[in-house]
Amino acid sequence: MRILVLGVTGFLGRHTATSLRALPGAQVLDAGRGPGAALPVDLATADPGPLAAALRTAAPDAVVNCAGAVGGSPMTLTATNARGPAALCEALREAAPRARLVHLGSAAEYGATDGRTPLTETGTTRPAGLYGAAKLAGTLAVTGSGLDAVVLRVFNPVGPGAPAASLPGRLAAELRRAGPDGRVRVGDLSTHRDFVDARDVAEAVVRAVTAPGPLPPVVNIGSGTARSARELAEELIRAAGFRGRLDEDGDGSHRSAAVPWQQADITLAARALHWQPRRTLTESLTDLWDGTARPPESAP
Repeated sequence: MRILVLGVTGFLGRHTATSLRALPGAQVLDAGRGPGAALPVDLATADPGPLAAALRTAAPDAVVNCAGAVGGSPMTLTATNARGPAALCEALREAAPRARLVHLGSAAEYGATDGRTPLTETGTTRPAGLYGAAKLAGTLAVTGSGLDAVVLRVFNPVGPGAPAASLPGRLAAELRRAGPDGRVRVGDLSTHRDFVDARDVAEAVVRAVTAPGPLPPVVNIGSGTARSARELAEELIRAAGFRGRLDEDGDGSHRSAAVPWQQADITLAARALHWQPRRTLTESLTDLWDGTARPPESAP
């Protein structure tokens, strides 16, 4: 089975490629801007025609799109998260219409909730900002493509290698910098999120790639539990052995403030993919902290 993975150098892409390579008989092809990519492509700027030619050469049985941008200019956000998936779908229809497409979406597509009801795939999508709107546009491009495709709508991924753009990655870096008795400033930690280990996300991708028959258009991938950002910070502090001071008077994320509570309903993932998360938040954060002690080139 030939599996093409886009965005393999990113947080979720690295874990996904590792899990896919463990599949018996799988040949995983890297696609992206990095050196040595089997398929050199920048999905944000790729034209469907040349991309189709490259896909025809690669002849994938499945394509996994982990490429995405969580920050940057409006051009970056929309090009990577909206235009890119649309170009990919157009190219796949021309060059590899039988290939299964697994696209990673985001819980940001849902936006604000009532603060008590888990989010289902058929619920209303009301993204609170450009990032969520761009991700939703990418999802619509995939679900409306007519391809054998599924969008895994990922909630808040955490685990070893979490990027500095995320709260867990940023806090781990600050704790490492401050030392065990230092001082760390963060923003408001009262928001609640559904944190899911990136390695569990990767396992969901494997299930989606290998599942027989058509899949639902959108499947939530989360832990099924809302945890406060403060609880996450306390777990990471314990893992770090931090004895210093944590102040919540720093600048917070406007995007997070607009969505104070989210929790995934993962019933469909269990039914359609036979998937459920296996790792606890404590395990995810302990492994994240342990990974920050390694040189960057050896981190997972």
